[in-house]
Amino acid sequence: MRKEDCFYLGKIAKKFSFKGEVLVYLDTDEPELYENLESVFVEHNKHLVPFFIETSSLHKNDFLRVRFEDVNTEEDADALLGNAIYLPLTMLPKLTGNKFYFHEVIGFEIEDKRLGVFGKITSINDSTAQPLFEVLNGEVEILVPMIDNFLVKIDRENKKVIMDLPEGLVEMYL
Repeated sequence: MRKEDCFYLGKIAKKFSFKGEVLVYLDTDEPELYENLESVFVEHNKHLVPFFIETSSLHKNDFLRVRFEDVNTEEDADALLGNAIYLPLTMLPKLTGNKFYFHEVIGFEIEDKRLGVFGKITSINDSTAQPLFEVLNGEVEILVPMIDNFLVKIDRENKKVIMDLPEGLVEMYL
């Protein structure tokens, strides 16, 4: 499985028992969707390795207590600590309306109600307090805050994100 065909679910945060159980931090708003997984991909040495799950249960809201097949000791669990967990993109629940996954809008045109189309979304920067659309307009990169009040519509059919941005936000880049 290639990383491009998967989405990040979380990471193996800590050991739970002396028998190889671990706690996986789930980076999701709906952890209950992932309680009964059969398997996951664990990133190990930049490769995704399938791990089959014997048992799992939710633990304190954002954690999944997991017992993997063939992970039976503390040492086995130690080797997995800090590793990222991925699932195939096909397992993502479908979103509708103005809800979207970040990876879903990469390549969409971005349109302002006042200015029209002003670029294409190349990536999303979510390392800041407010996630930003990184938009390319020719050679110029424009950073557009992903604020619900600015978002008018996600037009999946025409591959567009339509926004109503404050005057001057886009113009300051051009």
